[in-house]
Amino acid sequence: MPQSSAFGSLSAPSPAASSLKVRGGATLYRIYDVGYSIDLERAASILAARTPARVRPERREAEAIRIANLPITLPLGASRLAAGGFSYDVELSARIFDFGVVSLRMRVPIPAEIGWQAFVDFGNRIGSGIDAQAIFDAELARLLAELAPAVERMGVAAVTEDYTVFRVAALHDGSGAALPAGSLTDGDVVPLLLGEERQLSEAARRELLPHRFSYYADDLAILTWDNALVIDPAPDEETDVQYVLEFANAQLLELRYYDALLDAELPRMYDRVADARGGVRGFRNRRFRELLGKMQQTVADSTEIVERVENSLKVTDDVYLARIYAAALEIFRGRVWRAGIDRKLSIIRETYAMLNDEAQAARSEALEIAIVVLIVGEIVIALFQNRAL
Repeated sequence: MPQSSAFGSLSAPSPAASSLKVRGGATLYRIYDVGYSIDLERAASILAARTPARVRPERREAEAIRIANLPITLPLGASRLAAGGFSYDVELSARIFDFGVVSLRMRVPIPAEIGWQAFVDFGNRIGSGIDAQAIFDAELARLLAELAPAVERMGVAAVTEDYTVFRVAALHDGSGAALPAGSLTDGDVVPLLLGEERQLSEAARRELLPHRFSYYADDLAILTWDNALVIDPAPDEETDVQYVLEFANAQLLELRYYDALLDAELPRMYDRVADARGGVRGFRNRRFRELLGKMQQTVADSTEIVERVENSLKVTDDVYLARIYAAALEIFRGRVWRAGIDRKLSIIRETYAMLNDEAQAARSEALEIAIVVLIVGEIVIALFQNRAL
């Protein structure tokens, strides 16, 4: 397929955005659950030679965001990535969260200003035409080899999260004059964020792109389930909007992980309950004790980590970043995942209470039998003693 450059247009630009020029890039996120928790102080000490940082959002309204334990941000170096027949220089970094999550980031900068349609084509190539799995997996393995002493119950879960943020740092018209971020309409961003080449109906655009936020005239954030467009002239490589989106994705991963964990645990629990009720009656109490202990540990671990995840970032006021964070949780269906976890934990608690009642009844029954045996024994002994006399 003929192309003029790694950022060249693959199709004709839309009339609405044909004159727009942008400078920016994209950041790919691959988020992993690597253990029950991570001691960030120890991790920072282990990684001290690699200049780890504990950063937080810096905008004025970010004061409304409270982060209980600031994650560690760590540079990982440069790499080279192939996508759609082109190669891109990428910068790798990691963010480490205390609730057992590591987020790997791959920033793909655009070295020069390009047209909007070329940016859309670049985004589509980055989003669907590459396989960064090998790079991410190799970086994770190297990082965990160092971090192992700081990770409790280390083990990489099968559940992961992927997210892409398309960043625009400058938006100009054909003459080079700066344009407000609102110059981009929903119709312009549909090919980038939704991958649709045909024009969507107004109703479809309203349904699929309802989350559009702006604070200043030159910033804009449009969120979807698996990607976002962030327009922000800040000189930093990462914006505060990206920070809260990454945090929300890390929280989503933990909710998905523990939901899947409890999904797998329920059938095993039913099997163990059936096994505990079977066999020799006299050994049920011991089997019940073992089963009740495992169930109690499952409930305690799941409840603790979910509460820690939800309390890791708190919003105290309804400001720009807070609204974006709340919208991300809504898009990611955080409440739905949490409700599913609570429902499964409730089933385990109810089963625990039922088994505990059965164990108590079995102990009471055993005690009653023992009392009856003792009474009968005393009667028999008394009879024999009377006969002997």
